[in-house]
Amino acid sequence: MSEGEPQEPPKPSFDWLPEGAEPLADGEYDAIVLGTGLKECVVSGLLSVKGKKVLQVDRNNYYGGDGASLNLTNLFEKFQAGEAPTNLGANRDYNVDLIPKFIMAYGNLTKMLIHTKVTRYLEFKSISGSYVYKGGKILKVPATPNEALTSPLMGLFEKRRFRSFLIYINDWNPDDPSTHKGYDLNTMTMRQLYTEYGLQPDTHQFISHAMCLQLDEKHMDLPAAPTVKDLKTYCDSIARYGTSPYIYPLYGLGGLPEGFSRICAIHGGTFMLDRKVDEIMFNESGEAYGIKSGNEMAKADLIIGDPSYFPPEKVRATGNLVRCICLLNHPIPETNNSGSVQVIIPGPQVDRVNDIFVCCVGNELQVSAPGIYVAIVSTIAEKATPDEDIAHGLKLLGPILKRFTSVSTTYEPVSDGHSDKCYISSSFDATSHFEDDVTDLLDLYKRVSGEDLDMNISAENVDGDY
Repeated sequence: MSEGEPQEPPKPSFDWLPEGAEPLADGEYDAIVLGTGLKECVVSGLLSVKGKKVLQVDRNNYYGGDGASLNLTNLFEKFQAGEAPTNLGANRDYNVDLIPKFIMAYGNLTKMLIHTKVTRYLEFKSISGSYVYKGGKILKVPATPNEALTSPLMGLFEKRRFRSFLIYINDWNPDDPSTHKGYDLNTMTMRQLYTEYGLQPDTHQFISHAMCLQLDEKHMDLPAAPTVKDLKTYCDSIARYGTSPYIYPLYGLGGLPEGFSRICAIHGGTFMLDRKVDEIMFNESGEAYGIKSGNEMAKADLIIGDPSYFPPEKVRATGNLVRCICLLNHPIPETNNSGSVQVIIPGPQVDRVNDIFVCCVGNELQVSAPGIYVAIVSTIAEKATPDEDIAHGLKLLGPILKRFTSVSTTYEPVSDGHSDKCYISSSFDATSHFEDDVTDLLDLYKRVSGEDLDMNISAENVDGDY
């Protein structure tokens, strides 16, 4: 180096570093977060706001982990599909989600976005419509009283019973016995509640799968309270904008972890993308105390991350999900040419245990080139092959330009992390929304910080062009 040129400051030295090893970044941190998925970025942001020194590392060269939104080049590269064809438009036009989820407009993720002020970095739009598959047809889930009156989903007298049921749901407050009408929903099953209102089995299925967003029929013979809470969230969400219960960030779901990562960066957090984590280091007591990347090491009191970064004995498999990303040159047929839509195929409608979800987004949400739509079909694996699992969803799409199918195993931690200092999130679940994932996120935050995150906040104030 010639005279006068600025010299890089020497790297810090630590007693715990083995001979020949170098510190990774600053070397010592309060917390090391592995992966830049939504849950990991929320936790790193919240910890940094509390004054913790955070290092966040990701093996990928993009944010989001399993919840990333990829441009066309990265999408074809991830699925080893060769080079992206030029007739699909510009690479920069694409932000293709790897997981097919929408945000409940009145749900807990919306509250968390407001709580952390991440809404200042993102713009949201309402999804155009929600549909359900019944009797071989795609039918719109009513979003307004007028739509409910004219919907072919149920007959005239059933609509009256349905209306009485929804009035009860709207008034029901778990903490106010005067709204319970003598029903104890902590003991009464969902099936019994439907029967009390004289609703027919087809209506049970419609409400449970298209509105409560249950994945299968197990909830029918369990206490009704949790399912009724899910239904209230749906009804409150649909009342926000009158088209569907869902909102979605422009430029894809990958903007969510990026937004939370900004909070961490603003408060002094360090990010390292495209950095492989070779090893999580454990002391003689079996407690994690740091990570190793090549010849560099970093140390922290807390090691947080998604299951893919931890030794196999730290996690257990919970199931397999099939997801198929499809590029189309048209909206999904029979959805009123909607530029963004969700279609739910209840499992019992197609002789399955688990529902199939189909979501579709397009250029109006800045996720694809003009004239191109991104549809994702997903479900829990239960057949011999992935194509059998998603066949009924693919049939609804019409001609497909290109599709990318994946089967991924979902995991959860085997312990809460207190004994081994490994604080692990669960994989994104099979639902079409983030409500259960936020429950896992809140649990992870409590395990890491020792306190609950205050969620007593209104979901009324998401700014955006709806």
